[in-house]
Amino acid sequence: MLRKICNSLTMMIIIMLAALAVILIVPRLIGFQTLAVLSGSMEPNIPVGSIVFTKEAEPLELKAGDVVTYRLSADTMVTHRVVENDTESGCLIMQGDANETPDASPVLYSNVVGKAAWHLPLLGYLSIYIKTPLGIAAICGVLVVLILLTFLPEIFPGAEMENKSSGKRKKSETV
Repeated sequence: MLRKICNSLTMMIIIMLAALAVILIVPRLIGFQTLAVLSGSMEPNIPVGSIVFTKEAEPLELKAGDVVTYRLSADTMVTHRVVENDTESGCLIMQGDANETPDASPVLYSNVVGKAAWHLPLLGYLSIYIKTPLGIAAICGVLVVLILLTFLPEIFPGAEMENKSSGKRKKSETV
């Protein structure tokens, strides 16, 4: 019985980890960039804590209404909606959905990272916190739980034996 419970829990954890890996890794393998949403400038359409999947796009082809990720500085990226594509000056006028006015500075084509294809709510929190010391500790904790679930039935063989022997007694008593 203990072995069945441990095997079931192990399988559930492995399936959840595999699903997360597929969601977070496969898009990167097919050319998408994943970015966590840290501010509410795109709410309610893209909530804080979401992961945005962005695919490289040709800036000339972007049009008003497209959601685009661009580089604000070397280490900061922003995902906002295109208000206008000014092809003559080679820049985009952007605005967050929750903002009342367009962004102060136009975005040069050279700063465009790509067009947002889709987003998944809440997974951005996971991608942010998994890189922190607490997140690394949580990953280690999950691995320890998996190891314990694997070896728990062997550590407590008496529980298995007890169940088997009590089952044998019941059978012999009924005969």
